[in-house]
Amino acid sequence: MVRMVTVTQYPDATDEVVDLVSELIRFDTSNTGDPETTRGEAECARWVAAKLEEAGFETEYVEAGAPGRGNVFARLAGSDPDRGALMIHGHLDVVPAEPADWSVHPFSGAVEDGYVWGRGAVDMKDMVGMTIAVARRFKRAGITPPRDLVFAFLSDEEHGGKYGGQWLVDNRPDLFEGVTEAIGEVGGFSLTVPTRDGGERRLYLIETAEKGIAWMRLSARGRAGHGSMVHDDNAVTAVAEAVARLGRHQFPLVITEPVAQFLTAVGEETGYEFDVNSPDLDGAIAKLGDIARIVSATLRDTANPTMLKAGYKANVIPATAEAIIDCRVLPGRREAFEHEVGELIGPNVTWTWERDLPSVETAFDGDLVDAMNAALLAIDPDARTVPYMLSGGTDAKAFVRLGIRCFGFAPLRLPSDLDFASLFHGVDERVPVDALEFGTRVLEHFLRNC
Repeated sequence: MVRMVTVTQYPDATDEVVDLVSELIRFDTSNTGDPETTRGEAECARWVAAKLEEAGFETEYVEAGAPGRGNVFARLAGSDPDRGALMIHGHLDVVPAEPADWSVHPFSGAVEDGYVWGRGAVDMKDMVGMTIAVARRFKRAGITPPRDLVFAFLSDEEHGGKYGGQWLVDNRPDLFEGVTEAIGEVGGFSLTVPTRDGGERRLYLIETAEKGIAWMRLSARGRAGHGSMVHDDNAVTAVAEAVARLGRHQFPLVITEPVAQFLTAVGEETGYEFDVNSPDLDGAIAKLGDIARIVSATLRDTANPTMLKAGYKANVIPATAEAIIDCRVLPGRREAFEHEVGELIGPNVTWTWERDLPSVETAFDGDLVDAMNAALLAIDPDARTVPYMLSGGTDAKAFVRLGIRCFGFAPLRLPSDLDFASLFHGVDERVPVDALEFGTRVLEHFLRNC
């Protein structure tokens, strides 16, 4: 006798997503940028693999170029094997956190006051938990998606993917065989804006582009000497002057297609006027509130000094000095950017690229975008999806090298008063419980119809 199994006999993915995210946060996967002190990725990756295997998946665990840099892959066959596969990717590492600065311990995974708290709650163990919950639901219930799905859980995203996505693309391209499109972090979240009629509208921001990353090292060499004497060849002075010029410089305004589309959509809803020729465009964007920090950073290139290194004693002028500059470059601007920073740095300081990752850009169209829109509307009928550019970077920078079309789509319906942008790498990082449940329902609908 054949036993008939219906989808409703299996728990809903929303039933376990909060616990999954909380457990993920309890793994301290802090990525310091130094392989000797980065920890936790392997343990967390093996836990992810066990959760997937418990539901019936076959998984592959891969260490990306160094011991402990754990990654997990699993595939779910779709009904049409001739279609390109869709990859759902998330990173397991997080930036470090100082417990003394937090209201709760950053690796507690505490569920309090309607939020799941901890480092990685929004960057990006929320999406990892939602993905695991939906994957387990599909496998247990025998749900067949319309195309093959590749679930990828990755290491080292927070330091550019050298021991994660970049290494995997270079050394294990077979893991991405057949993948034509991908979704990952920092997109699909809601932005509530005032409307012309005095109401509110939730816009869901789909990431279709992100700036390139170029971490620059400045170096100067001078003449060492006694700190009490007149000295006209000081390496510290040379680097400091170059750093100050870069840090104070405002690069030219450049309106890319995704930014123009975003501003047009917001203007239609709010009545705000965004005159791209106005010298006060940043002031107009400030009306959007907390998200303005991200949007304003996509209007132009940026070069922010982040680290300085020089000297070993108060009364010794050192022979060398160094600085690190975090540069973020708009699509199509790389050559002009390099020329501009070269002139700012000047002849007495040398510069090299410590990390150099490309910008990412795709169009806001096609069947996959339609499926995102339909999934959001199915759960939030008042939603409107709009494209935007991310000022930061994701593992998409690795995957575009394989010709994969990448989007940011980790859906969350957020409280209108939550400063979401500040939670990324911030103190008291947290994600609303109901946003996780909402996002899980949207993700399930999307993967059933992608």
